[in-house]
Amino acid sequence: MAHDKLVDSFLNKFFPSGYPYSVNEGYLTYTKFRALQHFSSAMLHVLSTQSLLFAAGLRPTPAQATAVSWILKDGMQHAGKLICSGMGARMDSEPKSWRIFADVLYDFGTALDFISPLCPQLFLEVAGLGNFAKGMAVVAARATRLPIYSSFAKEGNLSDLFAKGEAISTLFNVMGIGAGIGLSSTVCSTTQGKLIIGPLLSAVHIWGVVQEMRATPINTLNPQRTAMVVADFIKSGKVSSPAELRYREDLLFPNRLIEEAGSVKVGQPFRRVLSPRLVEELRSTFPNEKFLLTQKSDKAYMVLEQSATGEDALRGWLVAAFASEMERSGAGPRDTVLNDAYQKMESVFPMFVSEVKSRGWYTGQFLDGNHSRIAYAKSE
Repeated sequence: MAHDKLVDSFLNKFFPSGYPYSVNEGYLTYTKFRALQHFSSAMLHVLSTQSLLFAAGLRPTPAQATAVSWILKDGMQHAGKLICSGMGARMDSEPKSWRIFADVLYDFGTALDFISPLCPQLFLEVAGLGNFAKGMAVVAARATRLPIYSSFAKEGNLSDLFAKGEAISTLFNVMGIGAGIGLSSTVCSTTQGKLIIGPLLSAVHIWGVVQEMRATPINTLNPQRTAMVVADFIKSGKVSSPAELRYREDLLFPNRLIEEAGSVKVGQPFRRVLSPRLVEELRSTFPNEKFLLTQKSDKAYMVLEQSATGEDALRGWLVAAFASEMERSGAGPRDTVLNDAYQKMESVFPMFVSEVKSRGWYTGQFLDGNHSRIAYAKSE
């Protein structure tokens, strides 16, 4: 039937081969909100470009506003790109939060474009700051694209996933540009109209990207996901999968501490949390480990060795969680508790890490985001 052929053609062009069996859970939800995000973003872009030209003293047609948009990407936007490019490690650790931040930055830059006609004497400053924010947004959005796509790849089909995802983005960008041209010719032909419609489109845009990121089941271990995996194991004896954790991740405050996982802070500057004497004591407490762990008040501070992997981080987090649990039950002095917690971790870790891997987590790497690690000589 013609309908079936049309559906098959659409799926072949915009979804990976073998869909839905070739992707991980949540891909359709991610794609729907990605389409909404690009559609609303493209509309905002057309309206903001027209606003900038109004502020510069021009009265362009919608088509002219679209055509000159390429010129407005230069200048201060490049400075924003250079500054944001130094934050790549943090984006690896928290790609979902940074992807949302990128769209918030983009909408901030767009808002400045919208208000530029109200202060034409400050056109260069307002437009420059707007493009600076957009430049940072472009780098953050592009840098986080690969880990997000990778989370859905199931059968070595990352290139296919990437190509089809970009096809959907292009399709809805074009549709959004068309809708934006329509708006800029009618209800948004004045600055007042843009100031009414713009915030509504921005709210849809940000809501879309938040839902898009919540649907993304990233399987690499960072501080938040490691703490959540350990906390679930401590409470229930079970390991949650990336798909089960995705809607529980805190995308606004990803560095929050989780008490059930030992309230661990990782990656703090070495000299701030450990003295030379304490280092030697901890190395004897945790022999041949690639982490050092100390407790201060109600927090545990963990410092990782340069070559530490996700498994090493899991070992340290388990020790902290067991130690916290023992302290709450009044098991004894802190030094004894750490030793007992370490022994308990050693007894359960083979089973635990096997379950972690079988649930789909990648343990070969730990993404702490700031590279505050140590390198020390191993004892003889």
